[in-house]
Amino acid sequence: MDKIAEPHIIPTCKNCYNRLKEVFSSWDGKPCENITLQAGCRCNMIPQGRVIFQEGTPPMGLYYLNRGKVKIFKQGDSGKKQIVRLAKKGDVIGYRALISGEVYSATAEVIGGACFCFIPKETFFDIITSNPEVSIKLMRRLTQDLNLIERMLVYTTQKSVRERVALTLLALKETYGFETDGATINVELSREDIANITGTATESVIRLLSEFKKDKLIEVQGRKIKFLNKEGLLRTAYIFD
Repeated sequence: MDKIAEPHIIPTCKNCYNRLKEVFSSWDGKPCENITLQAGCRCNMIPQGRVIFQEGTPPMGLYYLNRGKVKIFKQGDSGKKQIVRLAKKGDVIGYRALISGEVYSATAEVIGGACFCFIPKETFFDIITSNPEVSIKLMRRLTQDLNLIERMLVYTTQKSVRERVALTLLALKETYGFETDGATINVELSREDIANITGTATESVIRLLSEFKKDKLIEVQGRKIKFLNKEGLLRTAYIFD
């Protein structure tokens, strides 16, 4: 479960809650301490709705999500957003543009409060050039992101809207887990956000959530969605374990 505990506490690289489990675990503490001595490295609390980086702008560094949730979306020609990724604690974002030397291809916005550790571009490149193991981990993560995008494209083109909405709910559960009741998805998204993940109209999401509720697959209270029948959702998404 992903809680934003102790929101007033801003971690440093030295006591980062997730560092030992993620990309930088191979540092074994020492390079992390060196980073804190370099200008520009910092950890910040970011409120809900704040944009972390904007599509079309040049990258200034790497963002490591220590706590919280983030949606990453692209803006279509018609103005409609398409959410291409949801990030959770322990995720690294903004590294693809950083490595390619291009501008950001999407916008990152905070869902609820979040705490980020920021590593400037120059420091990031010093790290990956002097730590081959870190470079390999980042390449693996980039490959995983590309695989996810490919699967999303397949789902968008080959599955019905009903199947995609069910699949989106299951994906939200896999990304953020459940709350303490073991059934309510641990993230609150608007109907528009769910539509922007699914690639459909907001009205269709509202209608289908109502149908899922009527079929006793889920229970809805505001933006909270509770699973009542996971197996039924799997069948609706046409996924068989």
